[in-house]
Amino acid sequence: MGMTDVLIVGAGPTGLVLACDLARRGVAVRIVDRSPAPPRTSRAKGPNPRSLEILDDLGVAEEVLAAGSAPLPMLKYRDRRPLAEADPWADSAPSPDARYDRGWLIAQWRLEGILRDRLAGYGVRVEPGREVVGLAQGRDGGDGGHVDVTYADGQTGRARYVVGCDGAHSSVWKLLGITFEGTTAEDQVMVCGDVDLADGVLDRTRWHQWFDEDGAVMLCPIPGTRTGWWFQAGPERDGRGRPLAPTADGFRRLLAHHTALPGRALTRAELLSTYRVNVRMADRFRAGRVLLAGDAAHVHAIAGGLGMNTGIQDAFNLGWKLGLVLAGHADAELLDTYEEERLPVAARTLDLTSERLRATLEAIRRPGGGLDTAITPDTTGLGVGYRWSSLAAGDRAPEAERPGPHAGDRAPDAPCADAATGVRTRLHRVFAGPRTTVLGFGPGSTAVLRETADAYGGDADVRVCRVYAAHEDRAGAEPGAVVDDAGHTSAAYGTGASGDTGAGTVVVVRPDHHVGVLAPADDARSVREYLRRLHGTGRSAERPPGMVDAVR
Repeated sequence: MGMTDVLIVGAGPTGLVLACDLARRGVAVRIVDRSPAPPRTSRAKGPNPRSLEILDDLGVAEEVLAAGSAPLPMLKYRDRRPLAEADPWADSAPSPDARYDRGWLIAQWRLEGILRDRLAGYGVRVEPGREVVGLAQGRDGGDGGHVDVTYADGQTGRARYVVGCDGAHSSVWKLLGITFEGTTAEDQVMVCGDVDLADGVLDRTRWHQWFDEDGAVMLCPIPGTRTGWWFQAGPERDGRGRPLAPTADGFRRLLAHHTALPGRALTRAELLSTYRVNVRMADRFRAGRVLLAGDAAHVHAIAGGLGMNTGIQDAFNLGWKLGLVLAGHADAELLDTYEEERLPVAARTLDLTSERLRATLEAIRRPGGGLDTAITPDTTGLGVGYRWSSLAAGDRAPEAERPGPHAGDRAPDAPCADAATGVRTRLHRVFAGPRTTVLGFGPGSTAVLRETADAYGGDADVRVCRVYAAHEDRAGAEPGAVVDDAGHTSAAYGTGASGDTGAGTVVVVRPDHHVGVLAPADDARSVREYLRRLHGTGRSAERPPGMVDAVR
């Protein structure tokens, strides 16, 4: 088999998001999975708000929203009787800077199907039944390196980079010899599965949670089905207190014991699994030309639903960096920032989910306590940023001194209008697609925007966008400019009334919607140096493809 740019091992949400992001950049990508067919596992319950923003950027959010449902209020029982109801989202609403204020319920296999369809639109299909059993990193004369891949059936392949997205039992990290430190709590066990309940026996507008002194049963309706439910429960145990493996009859006994429903109300149970609380993390996310993402890099407690979401967000951090390195714009050292940024996030997520699990286990001991304890503002993903990163440049203002995001933070969304047509849009639509965006606030930003457009104008990877205040004259507005007609953009970015500040402000937003530079508009040098690090020198120094630009 010939050389491919990136081989992705594992076709779950993490691998599929990465494949979509690379394919739309024109990267030659292959994605393989050891399963002979797409797995229908009962796992994640859906994307959180930050993952929805990423799915929106990839062009599939509307489809995901249509295929799923809003998160449901939780009805909690004790001794088979309803006791309390909680809606963790009752007081939340979309805000100008965040369109999605809550996660979304969708079966993981449905989400994967939507992403596979999007990927097929780029001409890339998952290759099933391909298990990677060997990885060898080599050098060659031309572009400096590759990875030789061996499959279980004896076939071989070669890739410039390999990304292991193959889950907690990843063969990639084992082949690399990376250590996966952590603990497994053998006593913290849950049995899970997808079940059918007889039609009408339980209200499908609620997530039902029975918590008793001797165990628990949780039933959440699966969107897009008439009688399907996610079933989670404390396991049955043998005479010595050891957890028993899940079975359909065992689920019926648990149902009859904890709920007022008869066991026969459960008509089918499949995708049965035992979940143990694993808290583990790889000690590094990159070994040369092989990288790890998602559960292959970190696994943590289920509380807060951050497993799949952290993986999707890993992929979105890595995709653009691989794209710019493979295009020859950025030096390969850019890939080191993937681990620099995502490893601390994974470590914090391990701590956060373990703490939420502890709080939840404590809450359910009390009548009326439930899984709502696991849901906090931290679990939205919107607050995750990388202020410590070497890519968080040019932020000289002390943190307390000015409002708005700092370098490394997620770039806020904001409603605005197209300057030429008046059509409603929002900043995340401006950022959408695999590009770096340079926003200019105030008349003083015009020179930097013009210089950037001159240097990178022929380059689809960089775009400029002038943000006009409502009162500014926009007679000569450039294509793509927007009007901050309600003041939400200047409020979100802390730029004041942008027409009054004279000097103005320039914000460089990375392709993954994080702020790279936030600088006064007269600081063209910070903008120039940052763009050079990511995108080379632009049109002023055209390079043949494949040449690595060492400028940084």
